[in-house]
Amino acid sequence: MATPKSLRTFRIVLWTLVAIVALGATALYLFRPPARPLGITGQEFALNSTKGGAFTQDDLRGVPSLIFFGFTYCPDVCPTTLAETTAIRSELGLTPDQLRIIFVSVDPERDTLDMVRSYVEGFDPSIIGLVGSSLEQTENAKAAFGVFSEKVGDPGDPYYTVNHTALTFLVKADGTFQGTISYEEPMETALAKVKRLVQG
Repeated sequence: MATPKSLRTFRIVLWTLVAIVALGATALYLFRPPARPLGITGQEFALNSTKGGAFTQDDLRGVPSLIFFGFTYCPDVCPTTLAETTAIRSELGLTPDQLRIIFVSVDPERDTLDMVRSYVEGFDPSIIGLVGSSLEQTENAKAAFGVFSEKVGDPGDPYYTVNHTALTFLVKADGTFQGTISYEEPMETALAKVKRLVQG
């Protein structure tokens, strides 16, 4: 049979453990590492923007964004995706200040800033085009999103194509990654994803 003294000791030990667990949980909450800039790899990047100046991972903060990687010579996936993303924004009645569309070139060898500007503005003047000044800059941007791309064609062929990740990345207003839209995903599903993105 437990004595009053042993019960008191047990309660003291129990409440001490509860206090330790509570302090530990508080410390984890207060001192947890901040969300990575993209919520994918945390890789930093800097690219030239068709809107002027450089565009870095820090510029993703402020407005929810739909981000797609492609190239201006793309025969089908890229124009289809750009048309669909602008249609989604229009369908939801959103302005560029409420939802940005960003196109990143994976082909800096051919895609100049002027070419990308003309290309994206053919779909919507508000679309932001991004181009690396070097392959290294492009690779950093790809690494930030976990994007894959490779040239396909004979060496020296100026009409080569590029296989690349065909996902549209959803980035929240705080600059962190929320999810993706697959190529030719049903419009109803894509609209629901973007609606959740904008609503935060």
